[in-house]
Amino acid sequence: MSFTWMDFVTTLATAAVTAVLVIALGRLAFWVVARYWSRGATLRRAVRAPFRVFALVCAAAVAARRTPAGAEEWWSVVQHGCRIALIAASAWLIGAILLYLEDISLRRHRIDVPDNRTARRLRTQVLLLRRLTVAAVLLVAIGAILFTFPAVRVAGASVLASAGVISIVAGLAAQSSLANVFAGLTITFSDALRIDDAVIVEGEWGQVEEITLTYVVVRLWDDRRLILPSTYFTQTPFENWTRHTSELLGAVELDLDWRVDVPALRAELDAILERCELWDGRVKVLQTTDAVGGLIRIRVLVTAKDAPTLFDLRCHVREELVSWLQRRQPDALPRQRMELVEGSARRQRRPRSTAPTGLFTGDAEAEERAARAGGAAGREEDPPAR
Repeated sequence: MSFTWMDFVTTLATAAVTAVLVIALGRLAFWVVARYWSRGATLRRAVRAPFRVFALVCAAAVAARRTPAGAEEWWSVVQHGCRIALIAASAWLIGAILLYLEDISLRRHRIDVPDNRTARRLRTQVLLLRRLTVAAVLLVAIGAILFTFPAVRVAGASVLASAGVISIVAGLAAQSSLANVFAGLTITFSDALRIDDAVIVEGEWGQVEEITLTYVVVRLWDDRRLILPSTYFTQTPFENWTRHTSELLGAVELDLDWRVDVPALRAELDAILERCELWDGRVKVLQTTDAVGGLIRIRVLVTAKDAPTLFDLRCHVREELVSWLQRRQPDALPRQRMELVEGSARRQRRPRSTAPTGLFTGDAEAEERAARAGGAAGREEDPPAR
């Protein structure tokens, strides 16, 4: 029995009506779910477009299974196009559902709270899985579409047969890229680095802004972005200030005069921290750590909930202590001392000569005697006798 165009139109209309009914039932189901589940509305918005496209493409693919009379030569192209569209719509719907599930995890674990270590770890892993999900769904969809072509299916056997050689060649050609990919996976799932971690890299302080399979973006304190390959964090030592917790301890050092009143300075530190909201109340210590030369070194240890807050707290404590010293203990400010000593005038003696001593030569007295008797000595060959 031949399949006429009228039969095709009837089948297509029936499939379209069925698709519309399925869409309406799906909308009703999502509406009911949204009433009893707080995230149902978000799910409905996420899958509404891909679900409708999937239903309509399914209707078209069902209607195109039978070939109308007179269209045998080119109808296979229509059927092939319907299969490709069905694969693409399925990939879109599956990807939307997976991304929605990942978004639920991101919303459930917030990082804008003080104790956010677990949230940052999960956020880092979920963001990387999100990229892997998109890449995997896209790769599978492209592979399924390519295998709908007979020529590709025939070539697929030879490709699989030579997959070992190709993988070796590709691995040698992309050693650095593959190393970065594996380093990115290692960083993410080993919990060595997370989104929003405070780190010191290349002598710069910053926070991890983004982690991908091949590179890591660090937002520096002055809003510059430092982009480093993933292998940097697996091969180079770096400081992670928020590895286990975001709470940190910092130091403030002052070089003061020996006349400083350390107990009074310690009491002023207590008063400063009691008035300051930046201090988290865990540690406050003031100690004299050195006393060499004309100065003594005072070190203050304070704690805060995270690195940015700690920086502001250290600056605040330093300014308040300096201001208090200027007002209350000006003698404690650092100064340089100099003592001038006036030495007594001493007569310098000439070194004693080793030459033989005579009446007119050999020592100072003889030379003076020669000067006084110069006239008489010049006229007489022998010195006057006594």
